[in-house]
Amino acid sequence: MLKILSRRARRITAVSGAAAAIVLGAPLLAAATPAQASFPVEPYATVISQSGVNERQYPSTDSSALGILEYADQVGLRCKVRAQNVFGDDVWYLLRDEQAWISGRYVVQTGTVPYCKDVQPNALTYSPQADDAMG
Repeated sequence: MLKILSRRARRITAVSGAAAAIVLGAPLLAAATPAQASFPVEPYATVISQSGVNERQYPSTDSSALGILEYADQVGLRCKVRAQNVFGDDVWYLLRDEQAWISGRYVVQTGTVPYCKDVQPNALTYSPQADDAMG
């Protein structure tokens, strides 16, 4: 019976060694797949307002509400603009996956969010007419 235990002990040791090799490789697999995580890829915002935040058609509280993001929701951000000041914060974010805006006052930004003028230039942006126009 002692020999059986020894074999069993050796088998457990061999399996433990293989398991250790698999476990040691696990962080590499986890690090290789961050895009599969459940939160949006950077840049993104996390809602910090207990009552949530309205998604707006334009960057203004006068604009139509299109939806509501709940407390602690995370949402991808495409770009930002300076617009209506909401209690000391004039930054508004355009959401990445829909044409809606949220006020920066009620969210915490993660990552670097470019200004919309740098992300969405159109044909007129760099035209001679735009260079000659005022304002």
